[in-house]
Amino acid sequence: MFMINLLLLIIPILLAMAFLTLTERKILGYMQLRKGPNIVGPYGILQPIADALKLFIKEPLRPSTSSVFLFVLAPTLALTLALSMWIPIPMPYPLINMNLGVLFILATSSLAVHSILWSGWASNSNYALIGALRAVAQTISYEVTLAIIFLSVLLLNGSFSLVGLMETQKNTWLLLSTWPLAMMWFVSTLAETNRAPFDLTEGESELVSGFNVEYAAGPFALFFMAEYMNIIMMNALTTIIFFNAMPTINSPEIFTMNFMLKTLALTVLFLWVRASYPRFRYDQLMHLLWKNFLPLTLALCMWHISLPIMLSGIPPQTT
Repeated sequence: MFMINLLLLIIPILLAMAFLTLTERKILGYMQLRKGPNIVGPYGILQPIADALKLFIKEPLRPSTSSVFLFVLAPTLALTLALSMWIPIPMPYPLINMNLGVLFILATSSLAVHSILWSGWASNSNYALIGALRAVAQTISYEVTLAIIFLSVLLLNGSFSLVGLMETQKNTWLLLSTWPLAMMWFVSTLAETNRAPFDLTEGESELVSGFNVEYAAGPFALFFMAEYMNIIMMNALTTIIFFNAMPTINSPEIFTMNFMLKTLALTVLFLWVRASYPRFRYDQLMHLLWKNFLPLTLALCMWHISLPIMLSGIPPQTT
């Protein structure tokens, strides 16, 4: 039964990821006054299947000087971690109901950095290594703000459970009371998933293709799948943290539809940002985090710590 539940989790995620690639190409096409994919199947709807077949039947090549074990392991690890992060997500019921679901997601997303670092180092290519080092610095940096924002929200929630976070928002969205944190969270998720305008790891104009420059065929497809799964997962997490006011009718179907529509809206916003903004310089990327987001999130975290004392009217104990 556990295997059936696992498949019922994995298969919809894979389908959502496949058609997100088509949605992105369609939206970018129409925003640039062109059609996008419209040949394979009616309105191009079978394009993701054609892309998958093309990538997985090609011969996987690797540089002769690469480290074989890490070169093969990196994309596999990336996809495995991208799927593992969905385990505690309640949709409306999680695969495993963890009391520390928040910590599990933060720890798993931190491990995802290793797959990028290993791929860049194992490729034995200057471009791949520079892209990997950029990705590691960028991801580790923005994880700091993600963790602090998460902590600030959990101080209002009182537990590390995602189900408890949903219960907290039974009457109203947490977005309304924590909107500065929500804005910084959204920008940090763009940077965490290496999406435009923060896609410095894949700076085609300077690094050819970044950390995955030496990958082709199936291994490249695994990296591609992991990136898009992370996008959907981050938007699902944003929905749970800030937008998840539960419907008044206690129905799993209505909850799931509500959850899916909000996640889809946030994902389309990701694509809209990509079509609208140019790529940052790397120093601007780091300046935004360390000089702007970090002081603000720390100040708001201290505000959330002091808020219960202020509202209770009990003066703090002094010695």
